Amino acid sequence: MAGTILIVEDDEALLASLTTELQFEDYTVLNAMDGKTALEIYESNRGQLDLVLLDWMLPELDGLGVLRRIRKHDDLPVIMMTARDYIGDKVAGLDTGADDYITKPFEIEELLARIRVILRHQNRQAIVDSQLHVADVTLDTRSRQVLRNGKLVQLTQREYELLLCLMKNAGQTLTRDELLDAVWGVDFEGQPNVVDVYIRYLRHKLNEEQAPRLIHTVRGVGYVLSAEYSG
Repeated sequence: MAGTILIVEDDEALLASLTTELQFEDYTVLNAMDGKTALEIYESNRGQLDLVLLDWMLPELDGLGVLRRIRKHDDLPVIMMTARDYIGDKVAGLDTGADDYITKPFEIEELLARIRVILRHQNRQAIVDSQLHVADVTLDTRSRQVLRNGKLVQLTQREYELLLCLMKNAGQTLTRDELLDAVWGVDFEGQPNVVDVYIRYLRHKLNEEQAPRLIHTVRGVGYVLSAEYSG
């Protein structure tokens, strides 16, 4: 398969047409007709999607709202589709984090070309960015392995996602709410102190009782992962 694409479009005829064309090009296609369903599909397929084709005007939650939620979690490529041909709208979409913008009506050949360009870039970048390093901790996003000082650290999926979020934002203080949204999802209804619990798990598994501490508590705010933090 060429990749997995989520199409978010409330025009049933256009949705069917795009699905057929993309499947013909050997893409796996998932569909949503409103913003809420789009986020549910995104959440259940995180890490497996390669690109989102996202309509601007949607029921439940508009395209910009969906895009903002996605950008809280990762840099999954997003192409905005809209009949709105105003420069201000294009700027708003791109500023919110869209990778590209195509105005309806469009030719399918142009859309397919834009998809190929973005996915080629994404694949090249994935090879370059597959490893994150902070001090003596290495996280490999392709193998999902974590090493500290060359030794494998066994993490649960949630612990891995929490460490990944901290490492992607190394040196930046993240609030508990930001960590909750990024790791547990914006619809999480459990206790906010789950973040504190999992931070303790991470510290223990990273052996921070003996090794230099990397995960620091910023009192009254949240947490920061840094080798230089002195607060």
